[in-house]
Amino acid sequence: MEPVKLDDFEPAAEAILPKGVFDYIAGGAEDEATLRGNRQAFARYQFRFKILASADQPDLTSEVLGQRFRMPVHLAPTAIQRMAHPDGEAAAYQAASDAGVAFCLSTLSSLSIEEVAAAGKGVRWFQLYMHPERAISASFVERALDAGYGAILLTVDLPLAGRRERDIRNVFSLPDGVSYANLAGRRTRVTAAGLDPFAQDVNAETHPGLNWGDLEWLTKKTSLPVIVKGVVRADDARHAVDAGARGILVSNHGGRQLDYAIASLDALPELVDAVGKAVPVLMDGGVRRGTDVIKALCLGASGVLLGRPYLYALAVGGADGVRRMLAMLRDELEVSMTLLGVKTLSELSKDLLVRISD
Repeated sequence: MEPVKLDDFEPAAEAILPKGVFDYIAGGAEDEATLRGNRQAFARYQFRFKILASADQPDLTSEVLGQRFRMPVHLAPTAIQRMAHPDGEAAAYQAASDAGVAFCLSTLSSLSIEEVAAAGKGVRWFQLYMHPERAISASFVERALDAGYGAILLTVDLPLAGRRERDIRNVFSLPDGVSYANLAGRRTRVTAAGLDPFAQDVNAETHPGLNWGDLEWLTKKTSLPVIVKGVVRADDARHAVDAGARGILVSNHGGRQLDYAIASLDALPELVDAVGKAVPVLMDGGVRRGTDVIKALCLGASGVLLGRPYLYALAVGGADGVRRMLAMLRDELEVSMTLLGVKTLSELSKDLLVRISD
């Protein structure tokens, strides 16, 4: 059966992916309460639509950090995409380029910074896990700058990997033929009880003592704008901007880190109020519909990022699958904005939403 909505790609991907790979993509931390909470947050908002608004053919163009996009939806950084499809990150980047949206490459990608840059012509951002050795982090940033990436997304909610129990049960590790392309064969895993091999790999490449000084160092080290990814508190957002951040990404890592963390959508309004006039505020977590995107923008987001949905689409159809998924989302956005009675993204505001009881 052909997919007609984003959620249709998930069972299709489950049918073709090995169980360990599917569970790695689909799973969250511990009870997976945050994973569910990200979706549930969107259901708490309903629309107060306008009528007779002449809102046909709405304009979906948006801007972040001076870069123009055809719609306010971007592809989030996700690791080792060649697990989902042999073409991996190159295919996802090609689809994002064709759709006119940004693609974010993970530090733990299965194709290198340079290989992905050569695969498309669109906007690309690089996600950085700060390494305990600053020289290693600096080398990633310099490679990204040299390869034409337009921003650095510093992930700050992963000083160490959360307990993802599906992966622990599956003893999840990289499939044969898939490697961390940016690490040049460097493997410094330290065996730890209760963690799957992949989580141990992650912990070997992240800084457990990450602090504000590291962010200040990074913003001074590079001319690229730094977006801080993994913020859910207003005071942290203000501190990040004071430390030189040029953008904030509201995120709980897709429910994969601290379980029972606040849903990204619930955290969003406070952060927009705190820093939204100074820097763009993006969000990820639980976005599955055009109406989800609109709700986030009504609450002040400058754009949203998708993770799992495009990995499922990648598994099902490679670059064409991701193109189809993005086209579906664009269609939903256009129809929903017309029915809501708004012609441009700048018209989206809290006035169009009603929050219902939990």
